[in-house]
Amino acid sequence: MESVRALLVDIDGVLTVSWRPLPGAAEALREVREAGWAVALVTNTTSRTRASIAGTLAGAGFAVSAEDILTAPAATAAYLAEHCPGARCALLNSGDIEEDLTGVTLVDPADTTAVPDVVLVGGAGPEFGYAALDRAFGHLQRGARLVAMHRNLYWRTDDGLRLDAGAFLAGLEQAARTEAEITGKPSPAFFRAALSRLGAAARGAVMVGDDIESDVLAAQRAGITGVLVRTGKYLPETHRAASGTPDHVVGSFADVPALLRELSG
Repeated sequence: MESVRALLVDIDGVLTVSWRPLPGAAEALREVREAGWAVALVTNTTSRTRASIAGTLAGAGFAVSAEDILTAPAATAAYLAEHCPGARCALLNSGDIEEDLTGVTLVDPADTTAVPDVVLVGGAGPEFGYAALDRAFGHLQRGARLVAMHRNLYWRTDDGLRLDAGAFLAGLEQAARTEAEITGKPSPAFFRAALSRLGAAARGAVMVGDDIESDVLAAQRAGITGVLVRTGKYLPETHRAASGTPDHVVGSFADVPALLRELSG
């Protein structure tokens, strides 16, 4: 393997849980930067903008800015601009992310007369009630495209695992007999966008995540070295049942600097 030059890092479950830093994570990220690696924080988080995430991480001791972060909403905006420019989108999401949806035309979800071209699914929350899902189903029946920022089934908080949008997305796909276009992880385009931001090639990059399928194995399929951490949403049974084998497994992000030194040696 060539010397590692680029590090892609998931945030939730790797650096933080419920936005609280995991032990040693901030120090490890600083060590990686000081050793000369280019770093991009890549996240499927859809409840906050890049600026909000950066501010929260900085307050938790991480030396990052909004420019270091690639979110699923930001990647979605680029995807929609390329594949369906000017489309009217009905957004089903928990949290205000309009700032990162640059150039995307959103219709009022409460407007029952609106006829969107795209049903855009973000992250789950109280907004994912029957009425909202049924409206989305109606739009899909009338020919709207289904675009989703991710397929995550759950994420970890201080209170344990919480249900995410992937569970609802599967139902919409089956009911409407359609397949969602995914813009965040595990989409190959998402990883390509992150590498492009860093000016790095896949063969010289490492991805660190707690989701074995969407973070690690998806990155490996894109030619990136995958590292699974045993924090966040990591479950031994999910690891055993996975569709592939991670290149590396470590206890936490605090172990990553040592691994990178080994890979670069």
